[in-house]
Amino acid sequence: MQTIILTLHVIVCIVLIVLVLLQAGREGMGVIFGGGGNSSVFGSTGAGGVLVKLTTFLAVLFIATSLGYNLMTRTSADQGSSIVDIQFEEIPAPKTETPGVPASSPAPETSAPVEQAADSAQTPSS
Repeated sequence: MQTIILTLHVIVCIVLIVLVLLQAGREGMGVIFGGGGNSSVFGSTGAGGVLVKLTTFLAVLFIATSLGYNLMTRTSADQGSSIVDIQFEEIPAPKTETPGVPASSPAPETSAPVEQAADSAQTPSS
């Protein structure tokens, strides 16, 4: 049944495109003053009656086949097929630690005066 509706839908789409392209476009102010009235294939009155009614019918058929195919192929909401329902796994951010320094010990103070650091380096500790 889905194949029949889909085939009918494609045929209706193609015929609808052709019918819209066959309809005579309005050529601006020349149409108001009577110019270009005889240039239609369907007579001096144009194809207004036949093509407009056929285009309207095919537009209604296009909407009906679209809705029918949508109703036939829809899935139930219980299956979780929506992309909104997908949950992604959260990966924890890696901890950034300074190499050689344990995370629990405080950072060494670097604001000591240069003279004190030089004195402590020269005296041996026992």
